Amino acid sequence: MFTDDDLLPVSALQHYVFCPRRAALVHVERLWAENRFTAEGHVLHRRTHDPRRGESRPDVRITRGLELRSYRYGLTGKADVVEFHEGDGCRPADVVIVEYKRGKPKPGRNEEFRVQLCGQALCLEEMLGLALARGMIFFGQPRRRTEIPLDEALRRQTVETIQELHEMIRSGRTPPARFASKCRRCSLVNLCLPKAMRPRATAARYLSNVIAEGDPTGNA
Repeated sequence: MFTDDDLLPVSALQHYVFCPRRAALVHVERLWAENRFTAEGHVLHRRTHDPRRGESRPDVRITRGLELRSYRYGLTGKADVVEFHEGDGCRPADVVIVEYKRGKPKPGRNEEFRVQLCGQALCLEEMLGLALARGMIFFGQPRRRTEIPLDEALRRQTVETIQELHEMIRSGRTPPARFASKCRRCSLVNLCLPKAMRPRATAARYLSNVIAEGDPTGNA
């Protein structure tokens, strides 16, 4: 069991799956930088987390900005939306956690969102003493939900990611940079400098790329 001092943000799971080095820069080295994508995400989540926007519908109670915590997995965070569906004689009661994301769903590239959602579900299950069968990711541009089954495969992947994240934070080590196309949309690219930090990179090659590509960060 973890203590309050050991708890890590659930959002760190998304960082870690996207890029372990990004997770270390944020949670080990305490670095941060904004770009358009992170700023738009903050605005979306501020609106979503507003507890004054909690509402009730027939047979459904909607809670926003619910604080989450798991001492079993060492996580803390906040759920965008949790829906408590009432049961009846034919249906059992159901609890559904909803995570909001800006932009569009990307086929085959939503793994970090699914793991983050599952991490939130693990927290909520511990708090409520029940099992969740599914969660939802609401994407802002199509304004549509995608249902995510909380199956054994996703749970296993999420628990492994949690363990790896805790181990990396305990070690205090930041993984080496490895440039990939996704680096271009990362807000920390100018702090990470993945091209400059590549193992076989040299100062001469780095400066040559900067001059050739016209990119002062060397990350074009």
